[in-house]
Amino acid sequence: MPDLIRTVLAFALVLGVLVFIHELGHYLAARWRGVHVEVFSIGFGRPLLRWHDKVGTEWRLCPVPLGGYVKPHGFEGPEDATPEQMAAWQPGRTFHDKPVLSRAIVIVAGPVFNFLLAIVLFAGLFAVSGRPEIRNVVGQVVAGSAAANAGIRPDDVIVRIGDRAVANVADIQSRIAAEPGATTAITVHRAGRDIDLPVTIGAVTDQSGNRSGQLGVMFTATVGQPLSLPRAIISAVDETWHLSVQTLAGLWQMITGQHSAKDLGGPLRIAQMSGQVAQYGVASLVSFMALLSINLGLINLFPIPVLDGGRLVFYALEAILGRPVSRRVRDVSFQAGFAVIAGLFLFSTFNDLSHFGLFRWVASLTG
Repeated sequence: MPDLIRTVLAFALVLGVLVFIHELGHYLAARWRGVHVEVFSIGFGRPLLRWHDKVGTEWRLCPVPLGGYVKPHGFEGPEDATPEQMAAWQPGRTFHDKPVLSRAIVIVAGPVFNFLLAIVLFAGLFAVSGRPEIRNVVGQVVAGSAAANAGIRPDDVIVRIGDRAVANVADIQSRIAAEPGATTAITVHRAGRDIDLPVTIGAVTDQSGNRSGQLGVMFTATVGQPLSLPRAIISAVDETWHLSVQTLAGLWQMITGQHSAKDLGGPLRIAQMSGQVAQYGVASLVSFMALLSINLGLINLFPIPVLDGGRLVFYALEAILGRPVSRRVRDVSFQAGFAVIAGLFLFSTFNDLSHFGLFRWVASLTG
């Protein structure tokens, strides 16, 4: 399949499924708490398709595939609604009339469904193909690399870098990446004993100009036997938790300057990666989708107004104060939140275009 077509189809599939599941969480929670849902939309813009179900919800498929939304009946509240909207309210079925706990359940259900989707995808993958693991065992050593110069060999087990033990491959990679050009000792387990090998970590520079350390080894990847369904579910929960923690740790490193913010990718990078993983088969695409679903769930829980997490903060304050947060505070907060989200979108898109080399290409034309 041509690269562009594969990329477009994979991106539409991945994002469409993630958005649908997220909004389905809001929809089902609203129905559970007795709130009528007026609109369920996948995408933005003028609807390409629309239809009404038997309970009166309008379902829409729109052309801009960068999100979606569910509109609960009476979501605006008395302070924000027009007289016409208030006249059309159905008593007992409006969102704003529900207790704060019910409103919070409707809002948090979207991110929760993203985590559940990741668990379901991982569980299915582990039950069918087994759980892949990359161990600390060196599979290959790149000729001329820092590892080769230090005397690291295939089948060595890396157990320590400097004075700190390493727990897994991710630990090794993060430690090496953070110390380009540094001289240290790597302890490997070989033939029943530990050997200390002095090494000068190599350095590579990416397209954005960031330097990171490189050892020059490939680790052994193993895939176990397919797991029973109960074990697959337990492993899927563990994998989802582990990736959530890793994602938050990476974000914190970016905020604190340990990693460059240039690593932040946007929709263009997601589209590119969707096409790339699709060529490796269904299992790779499923894993990528699960990872993105985790990221979408986490992002929506950030306490930024206009995101689900920001609304949960308002509901928490309402529960504590015994009254809703004032309209002025909400308006100012939502404007600030929208500015933050818009800024992040523009910044990540700029990073994507830089990653693709657009600006270097333009500079070469004008130079």
